[in-house]
Amino acid sequence: MNDDLKEKLRALRLPRLADHWDDDLKEAARQRMSHATLLTHVVQEEYRLKCDRARQQRLRRARLPEPWTIETFPFERQPKLNRKAILALYDTLDFLAKAQNIVWLGRTGCGKTGLASSFLVGAIHRGATGRYVLFADLVAELYRSVALHTQEQVLKKYLRWDLLLIDEIGYVEVEPVQVGLFFTLMQKRHRKKSTLLTSNLGFSEWGSFLKNDHLTAALIDRLTEASHLFNMKECVTLRGKLSADP
Repeated sequence: MNDDLKEKLRALRLPRLADHWDDDLKEAARQRMSHATLLTHVVQEEYRLKCDRARQQRLRRARLPEPWTIETFPFERQPKLNRKAILALYDTLDFLAKAQNIVWLGRTGCGKTGLASSFLVGAIHRGATGRYVLFADLVAELYRSVALHTQEQVLKKYLRWDLLLIDEIGYVEVEPVQVGLFFTLMQKRHRKKSTLLTSNLGFSEWGSFLKNDHLTAALIDRLTEASHLFNMKECVTLRGKLSADP
C-alpha cells in the first residue's frame, strides 16, 4: 500500500484496514475470496473494531475503581446469597429495560461493590452507558452545585446514564440541601433509568445520616418500588477473593 492510500484510509477513520491492507489481500488470494466476500470481511472487521473501541470508551467514562466481573465472584462463600436470582438479573438485564433498581445491603467487605460493579460492567459490555460514583462524592458535588448555581447541569449529567451505580451510601452525614438534591435525582431517575445502590446500613438506619424522616421515608419508597433487594447482612466478609477483569 502506498502512503497516499494509507493517508486516505486514516482520514476515513479506517485504521484497521490501513494497518492490515496487505494481510487482507493475501488472505483473500489464499482463500480465493470473491470481491463481495472480501468487502464483507473488511466491513465486518472495521465494525467489530469500532464497537470494541466504543465499549472501551464507555468503560473509561464509567470511572469504575476496579472492573469487577461476576464470573469471579465467590458465590460458594456466600451460601445465603440468592445466586440464582442475581445471575438471572445479570444474564437478562431485564431490570434495565424495566427501569428497575437493584439494592445491595450488608457489612463492609461482603462483596456488595464487587457485585454492583460487575452488573455495571456487564451492562456496558452489552451496549449501555453507565457511571460509578461514591455516595460521598455525589452529595459533595450536589452541595457544590448549589453555591455555583449549577444544580440542573449536575442533575442532568447523572440522569443521562442508562445505569448509575451509587456506592457506599451511609458513610457520611449530609446536609438538608444535599438530601433534597439526592432525592430529586432519584425521583427524576424513577421509572426512567435504573440505579444500582450499595449501603452498609439497613433502611431502618438511613435516618441516622439523612436526618430528615420525611425525605428518608420518601427516598426509600422511591428506591425500593419495583426494585430488587439483596440483603447481605448475614453474608461472610470476603478478603482477597474478588478478581478484576484484566
